[in-house]
Amino acid sequence: MGVQSSFLAAFFFLSCFICLYPHLAIAKHDGAVTRHYKFNIRMQNVTRLCQTKSIITVNGKFPGPRIIAREGDRLVIKVVNHVPNNISIHWHGIRQLRSGWADGPAYITQCPIQTGHSYVYNFTIIGQTGTLWYHAHVSWIRATLYGPIVILPRRNTSYPFVKPYKEVPIIFGEWWKADTEAVINQALQSGAGPNNSDAYTINGLPGPLYNCSSPRETFRLNVKPGKTYLLRLINAALNDELFFKITNHTFTIVDADASYVKPFETDTIYITPGQTSNVLLKTKNITSNTKFLMVARPYSTAAAGTFDNTTVAGILEYNSNNMPISGASIKGLALPPLPAINATSYVANWTGKFRSLGNSQFPVNVPQTVEKSFL
Repeated sequence: MGVQSSFLAAFFFLSCFICLYPHLAIAKHDGAVTRHYKFNIRMQNVTRLCQTKSIITVNGKFPGPRIIAREGDRLVIKVVNHVPNNISIHWHGIRQLRSGWADGPAYITQCPIQTGHSYVYNFTIIGQTGTLWYHAHVSWIRATLYGPIVILPRRNTSYPFVKPYKEVPIIFGEWWKADTEAVINQALQSGAGPNNSDAYTINGLPGPLYNCSSPRETFRLNVKPGKTYLLRLINAALNDELFFKITNHTFTIVDADASYVKPFETDTIYITPGQTSNVLLKTKNITSNTKFLMVARPYSTAAAGTFDNTTVAGILEYNSNNMPISGASIKGLALPPLPAINATSYVANWTGKFRSLGNSQFPVNVPQTVEKSFL
């Protein structure tokens, strides 16, 4: 009896230790470090589509600041709530191994952070390299509170593809002129669907195709000819699946949701809400100042009028030297053709292309035999 009691006591102590200090229980990779971030949740006035409203942000930025880490690193993120709303933050796609209480869903893994209070999220990135993202996990606050998580390979480890000249996060979102909390509350009270967004955004900007959207509200990606760029795509739209395309350019898909995939080429990308994907963009050998439109539009089989069926645009620019752009110069650019809004066959074909990389450097250790049958 004494031996059993001692064993149970030791087991209880070990379990508590692992719960309190998960980073000590998980083997660290060579070169792994602890990275500290501080998120001050604040209100910020932002103007889009000729209208200014106060939105909830991280450190006053929209979209929020990027988190950069390497596989194996430990992240310690202190979130301080300075807004009237309760807040929690979800680290979307992170494998919370022995750190589930850091996952962020309010009332599930934690009580939300009240006004004037703070909470420290503590977790380690295990077995993931690529792009993920974070967002608020209370009501519809995530409409403006979101940002990228960039996970680099372990130190002294390379990508399984050509090293990019530059890496660029591209985050798709939705924008409402109205307060998004009022939008979702009205939907809950009426029992109907929420009002459609007024625009889609690329990195927080609605682009030139919307009424009352200035050239300054357009995302511009300045590139050099003959270079390879890694685009870190994130669909932070609340509800909509999207098609994405750049005129006269193709992509090579190399990653989905922080997992390497067998590369394949495409000229149109399909991405669902919450999904991330890393794609390579090889620029053309263009020496003059040349612009191309990049556009995103929803995929949906729902009835017309039940979703935002507008198109957001940004600009891919060669040799621009950050010169100002005019509305007239943008209007002369050709729109790339996208699949039909209800192009289910395209979506099915797209989904069927994904295969795990599964090579000797990045094996997929899946059991090949059945150890026990329950039939």
